[in-house]
Amino acid sequence: MIKSVGKFIGGMLAVGLLSATLFAQTAADTRYDNQIQTTVAQKLAQKNQFQQVKSSVEDAIVTLTGTVDLYQRKLDAAKLARKTSNVQGVRNLITVAGPNVPDAQLEQKLARKLTYVRVGYDNTFDYFALGVKDGVVTVEGQDRTGVGRDEALADIANMPGVKDVVSNISIEPTSIFDDGIRLRTARAIYRDSVLSKYAIDPARTIRIIVVNGHVTLYGSVDSTMDKQIAGMRANQVFGAFSVDNKLVVDKDGSPGL
Repeated sequence: MIKSVGKFIGGMLAVGLLSATLFAQTAADTRYDNQIQTTVAQKLAQKNQFQQVKSSVEDAIVTLTGTVDLYQRKLDAAKLARKTSNVQGVRNLITVAGPNVPDAQLEQKLARKLTYVRVGYDNTFDYFALGVKDGVVTVEGQDRTGVGRDEALADIANMPGVKDVVSNISIEPTSIFDDGIRLRTARAIYRDSVLSKYAIDPARTIRIIVVNGHVTLYGSVDSTMDKQIAGMRANQVFGAFSVDNKLVVDKDGSPGL
């Protein structure tokens, strides 16, 4: 009985200490609210692109409301607030009120833009696929280093008409083994006399994705024969465990970039 009472009292003391700690943290956060509000408001007022953005602060959490004309500026406003001293978090409720662009037209513009991400570097080893619904852009794909992903997202965020962005781009695992397969696959495909033409135009590049030894081919080709040859060349690469040939036979374009 005495032990039970002791445990009960100990438990109550622990709850009391936790409550006191949380109260102290909340009180400390609240103490900075006016300072944070003043600083954030001043920062926003100094930039023309944030003239329609308002801020409020509660328990060191900044809430942003209002409108901007580009999605990138919505991100920039949150970044500005987040860098303010003593801010514990940011709720970004800003609306992108820029031009309304038809979904099909916006998707076409973005597809053209993303085609040239990392051209001349490692664009052969990334893949992006777009979807647009009511101005909300969903982008999926895979990237080897993360640099291509960041450039692609920046291009999307700065495109007029984009209201929001959902990114499902994954980064391929770091692997010397996979890097070797990527290079051997690229050589096998682009040194083929039939397929070498796809190395010339970045809009028609055959994308080579390698994850843990498994190869996936993306992009569009001119004929079924070209698709079959690309798959055959990839299957001949030393070290490749499997090849998933997702090339699309379509002279007018590709669903992926």
